[in-house]
Amino acid sequence: MTETINLTIDGREVTTEAGNTLLDAAHEMGADIPTICFHEATTANALCRICVVEVEGQRVLQPACIVKAGAGMKVQTRSEKVVRARRTILEMLASTMDLSDSPEIQKMMYEYGASTSRFPDAERREMDVKDDNPMYVRDYSKCLLCWRCVQVCAEDAQYTFAINFSGRGFETQIGTFFDKAIPETSCVLCGQCVGVCPTGALKPKREFLLEQGVSPSEISVMNTGRKKRK
Repeated sequence: MTETINLTIDGREVTTEAGNTLLDAAHEMGADIPTICFHEATTANALCRICVVEVEGQRVLQPACIVKAGAGMKVQTRSEKVVRARRTILEMLASTMDLSDSPEIQKMMYEYGASTSRFPDAERREMDVKDDNPMYVRDYSKCLLCWRCVQVCAEDAQYTFAINFSGRGFETQIGTFFDKAIPETSCVLCGQCVGVCPTGALKPKREFLLEQGVSPSEISVMNTGRKKRK
């Protein structure tokens, strides 16, 4: 028999399976907790902190994606402290990176009243687009370092280990070993990293070319030429 526990979320008593996270329990009762770095296909690491909630008796806000639900817990998912923290996180993201291909995050910014100009002196991540393979392009100006692509390329799915973190602090970015071009790495062009990217930092080549004004017929010719060269 599955063990269950009772806790209170936003004033409502909730019964959930022992071992579930606060995010699981909140979703079961219909509470909307925003997430960015969390993805059901990857291991939760609480990197973005947008899912923080307030737990009675805890000094700091808790990341709902990794904290286990406990019997008797009293949790608030939209307290003033929680909303302020989420708004600040969104404003910091907007000040340092390109969110133009992140509709879900833009929606969050609107919902939480986040300003795109609160930190006008913040240094922005500006990098050249890496177009070095036939399947996708990499624009790390749009990367928020959520770790999804690294995880799905490693133990969470593909076991290819083609990409990882490089650099430190603000200079941290996702990259290949020794900054090699994708065809020179262990990448098998499976596309799973593109599929889990939440910001458009990894984008299908065809979509990228269409956005650049290249016509579908021109793309077909390019692909035909590539196949012949093989």
